[in-house]
Amino acid sequence: MSGERVLCAMSGGVDSSVTAALLKDAGYTVIGAMMRFWPDGKRVDTFDTCCSPDAAYEARRVAEQVGVPFYLLDYREQFQRHIVGPFLDEYARGRTPNPCVNCNTKVKFDELVKKARMLGCRYVATGHYVKRVEREDGSVEFHRGDDPRKDQTYFLWGTPRDALPYILFPVGEMEKPRVREIAAEKGLLTARKPESQNICFVPGKVQDYVAEHLPQSQGFIREIRTGEVVGEHLGTQFYTLGQKKGLGLYQTHRVRHVVHLDPGTNTVWVGDYEDCLWAGLKAEGANYLLDLAELPREVEVQVRYRTKPVRATVIHADEQGFELRFEEPQFAVAPGQSAVLYAGTRLLGGGLIADHARELPVLAEA
Repeated sequence: MSGERVLCAMSGGVDSSVTAALLKDAGYTVIGAMMRFWPDGKRVDTFDTCCSPDAAYEARRVAEQVGVPFYLLDYREQFQRHIVGPFLDEYARGRTPNPCVNCNTKVKFDELVKKARMLGCRYVATGHYVKRVEREDGSVEFHRGDDPRKDQTYFLWGTPRDALPYILFPVGEMEKPRVREIAAEKGLLTARKPESQNICFVPGKVQDYVAEHLPQSQGFIREIRTGEVVGEHLGTQFYTLGQKKGLGLYQTHRVRHVVHLDPGTNTVWVGDYEDCLWAGLKAEGANYLLDLAELPREVEVQVRYRTKPVRATVIHADEQGFELRFEEPQFAVAPGQSAVLYAGTRLLGGGLIADHARELPVLAEA
């Protein structure tokens, strides 16, 4: 690949630093770039570990160490439009969003790919722990990274299929300790940098951030089977499916879980553990990384990051979405999260989990 131009997304972390170094060693013509998301009036405790002014400085220093040019690209407006705004909108709808999925889909592997083409680059490379597999016919598949603790395919289901051949993951076949070893061997200043864990634009707890941006609205907490009022709340946006702590119910001796959120009536529905089991799911906004006709009837689906995939049967699938039936009922499948499809290690695509259609008690009119 000597001479091929590649735009390397550099976040100021160890993974993207090693990515740039490996590409340079492999003979690519590397251009380092970082996407600026933080606003001019950056709040304290936001954008601190990644995507921060300090991280941009470190990314530029690493680019100097590796010997590649570096650019800071302004994507503040796109980040606000595609990530922050929809994040709050989803909570207002009683859903639980995953902003990292949106960021990868609509910013990193959309806007960045466009920028790469503008700069005459054939490829975009990132430090994701994803394995890129190229078949004999030239087609490209994404597979789980070789380090199961770091696999990040869950976040990439929305990648445009036609972009797959032009995305590289140099650390996807490595384990994290080896990546740090390479960084140390090369003397990269990010070799011991800690990892980012929190949502970059949220200072502190998500609930506090949501409370600051969405108005409170007092409503009732009701039993899902009887409609009985068992508590009060200040907004459905403060609850997530499956939650059992901090509900403030009248009958505190009973363990109950949030089963359904209805912002339309401003009602939080609770019930027993069994009431929170889903036999299947429907997903919308689907994206497939293979021809729809090739989608297997039996798949594995992952409904949260850091949870194990489970077996499921595809009941229906079209370009807009799909419906699955789980082999075994699953607890608290949250609307707004991603349902990501796999065949073994291969990433097939995914969609956003739609609201769970269930029959609610008929309430007497006041």
